[in-house]
Order: sequence, then C-alpha cells, then structure tokens
Amino acid sequence: MKGRGYLEVEPFSGEFSPRVERTGPESMTVSAAPAVPAPAIGTPGRRRWLGMIVIGLGVSLIIVDATIVNVMLPRVVGDLRLTTADAEWVTSIYSLAFAALLIPFGMAGDVYGRRRMFLLGTVVFTAASLLAAASANGSALIGARLLQGAGASMILPATLSTVTSVFRGRDRAVAFGIWGSLIGGMAALGPLLGGWLATSYGWRWAFGVNLPLGAVVVAGALLFVPETRDRMARRGIDWAGGLLSAGGFAAVVFALIEGQRYGWWRLLQPFSAGPLRWDTGISPVPVALVAGVAALCALLGVERARAAAGRPVVLDLTLFRIPAFRRGNAAATLISVGELGLMFTLPLFLQDVHGNSPLQVSVAILPLALGTLLTGGFAARLSRRIGAARMLQAGMALETVAVLLIGLTTRADTTGYQLAPWMLIYGIGLGLTTAQLTSIVLRDVPPARAGLASGTQSTARQIGSALGIALIGAVFATSLSHVMTDRLRRAGVPPRQGGAYAARLRDTAGTFAADLRHGDPRVARAADESLAVATDRAAFATAGLLGLGFVLTLGLRQPPEPRPAESSA
Repeated sequence: MKGRGYLEVEPFSGEFSPRVERTGPESMTVSAAPAVPAPAIGTPGRRRWLGMIVIGLGVSLIIVDATIVNVMLPRVVGDLRLTTADAEWVTSIYSLAFAALLIPFGMAGDVYGRRRMFLLGTVVFTAASLLAAASANGSALIGARLLQGAGASMILPATLSTVTSVFRGRDRAVAFGIWGSLIGGMAALGPLLGGWLATSYGWRWAFGVNLPLGAVVVAGALLFVPETRDRMARRGIDWAGGLLSAGGFAAVVFALIEGQRYGWWRLLQPFSAGPLRWDTGISPVPVALVAGVAALCALLGVERARAAAGRPVVLDLTLFRIPAFRRGNAAATLISVGELGLMFTLPLFLQDVHGNSPLQVSVAILPLALGTLLTGGFAARLSRRIGAARMLQAGMALETVAVLLIGLTTRADTTGYQLAPWMLIYGIGLGLTTAQLTSIVLRDVPPARAGLASGTQSTARQIGSALGIALIGAVFATSLSHVMTDRLRRAGVPPRQGGAYAARLRDTAGTFAADLRHGDPRVARAADESLAVATDRAAFATAGLLGLGFVLTLGLRQPPEPRPAESSA
C-alpha cells in the first residue's frame, strides 16, 4: 500500500534488518534484508502472540514505574523523611538513567541478542524493585530507582527490536499497535495504580508488586520469546559517548536539584558522597554545572570523531541539520519537561494542602489520562485532514493554555475536582502532540539512520523528564521558601521563627504543612497559601517551556502533497 503516510512491507523469509527506501515525498518502502535465520518466523502464530503478551507485560512494568511514584510521593517523603531534593531525585533519577543507557543497550541487544538483553533488564529491574520496596532511607530508594532506570533501558529497545523481528505484514502492524497502546495506557494507569496500592497497602507495595510480575516475564520470555540479533550490526558500542552523556546530564540535574540544599554559589552546608567530602567556601553546585557542560561539550567532540572514523555513535550530530528532526526533538523534550514537572508538583499540593490520599489524587488527575486516551480515537483522522505538523501545534497550544489556567486558578482552597477541566484539556493536547510526533521527527531522516534517530528521540524525551522535574522542582522549592517567609512576616511571626518554618516547609517538599495545622493558625494558613503560590509559579514556568516548544513547532512545514504520478507509483 503506497501513498502518503504508509509503509509497504515486502515479504521475506528469515529474520530481517530493516532497510527503508524512499518512493516519493511521503512514501517509504521497508524492505527486509536476510540476516540470521530466526525460529520466530517459523513458529506457530499462537506461540508468537504469547511472546507478544510477555513483551507487553515487560513494557508495562517499566512504563508504569515511570509514573507510579508521583501520586504516592508525599507518603514516601513523610515515611522516609525525605528532603525536597531527595524527592526530586527519586522521580528524576529513573528517567536520567533510562535516557543515558537507552541507545548503548539497544546496540548491545542488536549485537549480543535481544532476548538476552530483555531477560537481563527484567532481572535488574525486578531486583531493583525489591531494593526500592525495602528502602530504609532516601539514599537507598534513590539508588534503587537508578537501577530500575538501568533495567528499563535494557528492556525497552529489546522489545521494539524483537517485535520488528518476529512479526511481518499485517501481524506486525497489529503488534506495533499493541506495543504503542501499552505505552500510552500504562503511562495513564501508573498514577491510578500507585494511588490505589499506596492507599490500600502502603507505598512499598507499588514496588513490591513487580516481583511476581517480573518472575512471570522471565519465565514467559524463556518459553515464548525467540532470540534475535542483527548480524549486520557492527560489533562495537559507544560506551565513551554513553558515559559522557550520562555524566554530563547527571551533573546538570544535580546542580538544578541540589542548589537549594548546598547553595547556588556559596556553600550552605557540607556536602558528602561516600568518601568524598566537600566543605570549602564554594558550593559544589556551580562546579557540577560547569563539569556537566564540559562533559556534554566533550561528548560532541567524541561523537564527531567517532562518526568520521565510521564507528558506532550514540548521537549522530548530522541528524540535527534536518529541521524537522531538530525542532521535533526539541518539542519532544519540552513536552516531557512539562508533563513530568506538572505531575511532580500537583500531587504534592493536593496531598499537603487538602490531605488527599494517593488514590484521591490519582482520581483527580485521571482526566489527563482520559483526555490522552480519548484523543487516540480521532488523532489519525484529524492528522489526515489538517496535517501532522498542524496537529502537533494545536496540541502544544492546548497544553500551554491548560497549564496557564492551572496557574491562574489554583488557590489554597482549590480542589482536584476544580482542576479537572484543565487537566482534561491538557490531556487532549498531550494526546494530539504525541500522536504524530515520531512521524514528524523521522520524516526527513535518511533511511540508513532511522534506527539511531528513533533512539535519539526516545532519549530526548527521557532527558526532558529528568530536566523537567529538576527545573520545575527548583521553582517549586524556591517559591515555597520565599512565599512562606513573606507570609509569616506579614502575619507578625518573628523573623527567626518564620525562617525556620520556611526552611522546614521547603526541605520537606511541603509535607510539613500537615504538622503545622495543629499549631498557630496563622502559620498553617501561610503554609497552605505558600503551597498554592509555589504550585502557581511552577505551572507558569511549565507553561513558559511549553510555549517555547509551541514556537519551535511553528517552523515545521507541512510536506508537499504527492503528485498523482508519484502517489500511484
């Protein structure tokens, strides 16, 4: 089936390595070059679909855990006595590890075996979930979340490549539909599941439930998922690029998250990490920021040199010369910044001010998930009518407006039900932006580099998630401290006492507000108002970033309609 927006798959026997050939301005033909004989194609259809169920369950585990923490975060903060910085690390470290290792482990799966990588990732992820469930303090939980992200980065690319290798023709389209629907559906289900588990059984069960599910995935993969690999893949992995990107982004995120604790320039308290202790006059935050930027600059040089030598890279810099790829990835990053930043602050506000349970919070943000899922029903039809670029722009505009309305209407007495209309609008916008984003990003990418380009887009989204929590979390924490100090000064509370209250509220991500309700009503009211204002400012910062993404998408052009001669070719 040739024509605009479709892929034609040519039949073959044996495993394949995709090769995409242009047949027109908007047409692509995927042909399959034989690689390694794979038992998958010769196995009965039922066995292949059982393998698909196993793969789907594996994807579900890692997608749910990307969002499940948000609604139960206040409970975790209170139980483990986390600081605001700790809370940001618990949520951001998962995405950061995911992003840093996604492409290297994807390459490793192509070379050494995708099922092997899938199994290894599931074992790592399940073991990390056990460590998270048993965490006695913030450091242990952050370390466990880091390992979860590493396991997830092994699982996701292995599942995508395995689906591509096992299925063909119409079955492959169905399998990809299942794979994509699971990602969207599980991302929406994560907060609801987390809220229910945290309310009914405790937050540790949100991690502990992964143990039996992980065991089922491992057993199912051994029984039903075939081993596949790409013999054409070069036996080389860009570990240097992976380490530089991981270290660079980790240092930048560290600076954004820990600026409140250790000081943006002057050291506020000693810093220690294992045997390392930092107690000089200058804060480690600016040092980390400079080191992170230096590592990312070094990454550019290393990748350029490796590409010139014909060696594998994690970042193909020449791809960013393509306007649609460059602007689309920027939009993808900013979309993730907005989504994860918003999901970090709203649960804290709803639980800290209103005392909502995690389940109540998850129901309050359910309209976002519903809007995203409802959009899927007409997104393809709308894209054919107005074009993918216009649909992306409409989605980002809706997201920006919805978050602005959250910032304009949130007060100390605002409930989750009052936020529901804006969350629904945001969800519809999110559904529109994600529906065609991948096709826009990859539209003009040369066929030989489509796989690396797709991995780069996934990495950009995970980096956006980590940066979003760091950036919006910094705005939220800074606002909490400043507004609380100002409100208490106006209420006549002594400055020293007010400063202590403000610092405590900031360091506990707002959960200290519940303790203040049993004391001076002026202080309790100031805490609630500070949380509302901090949420407003975080929303305005989010809207600004989404608005920037909208402006970037205005440079995207609709592709020309194919000529009759080309469309019939």
